[in-house]
Amino acid sequence: MISYGKQTINQSDIDSVIKILKSDWLTQGPAVENFENGLKNVFGSKYACAVSNGTAALHLVAKVLNWSSGDIILTTPNTFLATANCIEYVGAAVDFVDINDENFTIDVNMLEEKIISYKNRGKKIKAVIAVDYAGHPCDWKSLKKIADRYEFQLINDNCHALGASYNGDSRYAIKYANFVTQSFHPVKMITTGEGGAVITNDLESFKKLQVLRSHGITKDPKVIGNSHGPWYYEMHEIGYNYRITDIQCALGSNQIKRLKQFVLKRRKIAETYRDYFSNIINIKTPSQGPNIAHAFHLYPLQINFKNTKIDKKTLFKKLFNNKINLQVHYIPIHLQPYYKNKYGFSKGEFPNAEKFYEQEISLPIYPKLNRNDQTYIISIIKQLLDNDG
Repeated sequence: MISYGKQTINQSDIDSVIKILKSDWLTQGPAVENFENGLKNVFGSKYACAVSNGTAALHLVAKVLNWSSGDIILTTPNTFLATANCIEYVGAAVDFVDINDENFTIDVNMLEEKIISYKNRGKKIKAVIAVDYAGHPCDWKSLKKIADRYEFQLINDNCHALGASYNGDSRYAIKYANFVTQSFHPVKMITTGEGGAVITNDLESFKKLQVLRSHGITKDPKVIGNSHGPWYYEMHEIGYNYRITDIQCALGSNQIKRLKQFVLKRRKIAETYRDYFSNIINIKTPSQGPNIAHAFHLYPLQINFKNTKIDKKTLFKKLFNNKINLQVHYIPIHLQPYYKNKYGFSKGEFPNAEKFYEQEISLPIYPKLNRNDQTYIISIIKQLLDNDG
């Protein structure tokens, strides 16, 4: 079965994990900090806090920024549930801004319109989570200007875009956002099995992240009261078990060494897809903005199923029968029953995200996808569309 995404593991990855298994530290050891140092180098940041997964990273950002009841946080409906769910975890309110129809990231003009709409009602936006969807950076220069103008916190959900470049800069993310979050799930740009990280340049935030990821426990002598001895610790607020293991971090550190190689291979695969599909009627390939280097975590192909005899569900089934397992990214969050029931969202409110969902399929793209398999994928899709199923 050819999957839409999968991990790329080699012998050096395996050796790095075995080394940790033979060491004294399986968790809470030096491999965690080594991985964090590697992430700092990738992002050009002062601090990186590695955690158990990307959802934990988003949740911890919400906690560090003190989001709570009465706060309004904006994001896009075209993202994974975790981006919105982290807002719900802390009791803040979620609202959405539609995507643009060029690269499917947050529409900056619609964002400003929504902020002004809230302002006219006497309400202020606390924060915006912008998603670098599929590996294409948002319009971060405009987002930063809007954030400065209306004084809200700006977070980059960068889980798709490790290795991307914006205006020629692969370290762009932390230069525009207050916090950057990452995920290292097996289908992402690098993997730790499960894992995530928060990137920041603020020392106090970093210290709080470290405390919150480990039950809220601190041994900082500046914080604790009268110490009973070297074993002593205190908990001043509720934290979580969001730690990541040394086993995972050893794998992550080894994967970072091949990040550029991974990204180049993904771009080559994307180029092959584009060369074939770009001139076919009823198909739209992903666009890439000026001065952007796409990371291609995903390859979102759009098919205008209204003009084809085969529908999306049938195409999926027939591709699966041909050992090709696609995915869709994403079902718009505002159409999920939880968000519809709580906030009253309905179909038609975010038409770009809804249209994109109707047309999008995520083609297989990962570094180990070989040319023969890619040629096979293209030929089967062509056959199904030409024969209308």
